[in-house]
This record gives sequence, structure tokens and C-alpha cells, in this order.
Amino acid sequence: MASSECCSNPPTLNPSSGTGHVESLGGLDSYVTGSPDSNFAVLLISDVYGFEAPNLRKLADKVAAAGFFVVVPDFLNKDPYAPEDANRPISVWIKDHGPDKGFEDAKPVLEALKSKGVSAIGAAGFCWGAKVVVELSKHALIQAAVLCHPSLVTVDDIKGKIPVLIFRKYLHHYWNKKLVSHSLYDLFLDLLSEVKVPISILGAEIDRMSPPEVVRQFEEVLTTKPEVKSHVKIFPKVSHGWTVRYSVEDEAACKSAEEAHQDLLKWFLNHVK
Repeated sequence: MASSECCSNPPTLNPSSGTGHVESLGGLDSYVTGSPDSNFAVLLISDVYGFEAPNLRKLADKVAAAGFFVVVPDFLNKDPYAPEDANRPISVWIKDHGPDKGFEDAKPVLEALKSKGVSAIGAAGFCWGAKVVVELSKHALIQAAVLCHPSLVTVDDIKGKIPVLIFRKYLHHYWNKKLVSHSLYDLFLDLLSEVKVPISILGAEIDRMSPPEVVRQFEEVLTTKPEVKSHVKIFPKVSHGWTVRYSVEDEAACKSAEEAHQDLLKWFLNHVK
């Protein structure tokens, strides 16, 4: 469950921020920036504060400057978390904004990008958005993934809940004999799901949502999967949310955020092509 740490240092939302513009893509209002003629796209999936966060859009512009068409959809449907609303704490708000819905909403966006001629797509998720990205990576709907200070992501997301090779042949056997319903088949496939695309995980030293020991567990699992390229890094002296909820007046915070941004960009340059 999301905690108050997900909500610290809230940004001042600004619908006019960034050098790009907002358009409808895959049924969602989306901040888009970069050349629409690029064959390579990057999807940025926000934290609980949504797609109008200035630092997030600034990062989108930075990634676009490297040659990507960048899309930041409004997965929260004009309903970002409002910490000042005492009647709707994060534990209540998130019931209306489960990452599973974000995963489903992302599919039409990805299809819209492909219809525009995009041949490879990377996705980065921040806090809440990281869970959406890991689901996309489990279903190989993208070509590369970056998780920044992830929330709600578990070790089972990385490795799958059931040994794949042992179980998959039996599932297909019963499916072919029509002994398994569609819903049960889908459930089993979800249990089999594991990360399938190159993935970079950027964690914070100070983070109750994904503390360093959990991030190291992610790394341990990934080292057993040589077929999946991976990169795991824990940033010292930073807190959950540091990549997009930093103060522009804090030189040290800006430096740490910029280091993470460059790691993110390098990952996409190497794997989205």
C-alpha cells in the first residue's frame, strides 16, 4: 500500500509547464514533446501528482532533446492526489487509481504510438508509475524499462510467482484440452509473468517504499536472469521521489536528480533502438 512517503514534497502543478504541448493520445490527454517523426518513443508515467508536475515535464523535454518522442499521459484522469484534502488520504485516493488500471490505460497509448510509425518504446515510472512500467515490462509491451524509486513493486514482480518452465507446459496442455477457463488462464499467465525487457532500477538510500535491502533483492533476482539486461543503483543521501520532486533551489538535490536523469537517458539510448 502507498504510504505518506509517496506524497512528500508535493510539486506545484502547472498545466503550462514544459516546451511541449498537450494532445489526446490513446484516449488520454498527454504532454508530448520532441519530434513526432522519431521512430523511438519514451513513455514517462508519473507519480501520484500526475502529468502537470513541472520537474517531470522538464525531464520529458530533456529526453526529447536526445531524439525521442516523449509522451507523459494523464493516467490519473485529471484527479491527481491532493494532500490538502483531509477527507481523501492516499489510502482512499489510491482505490480509485490502482496501477492495474494504469496498465490497461497504457495499452491504447502504446498502440497509438505504433500507429504513428514508432518502432521501439521505452517506459520510465516514478513511484506509483513504476508499478505500471513493471507490468508493461512483464508483458513485453515495451522494449526497455526504468523504475525510479518504485512503489508497490515486489520481488515477485521481477521474478514471477511460479517457476515458468515447469508450469507453462502444463498450463498450455490443459488450455488446449479446454479444461481451463479464459479467466483462470489469464490468472495463471499473470502468475507466470516476470520481467522480460532490459530494466534499470534507480533506488534511494532513504526510502520506506523500496528500501535499499529490497532494491538489492531486485538486483539479486535479476543477476539470475542473464537473458534480461539489468542495471540497479542506489543513490546515497537521497529520499523517495528525489528524481522529480526536488527543489530547483537545492544544488545538491538538483545534482542527484540530474545524475539519475542521465542514467535513465543512457539506458534508453542503449536499449530503445
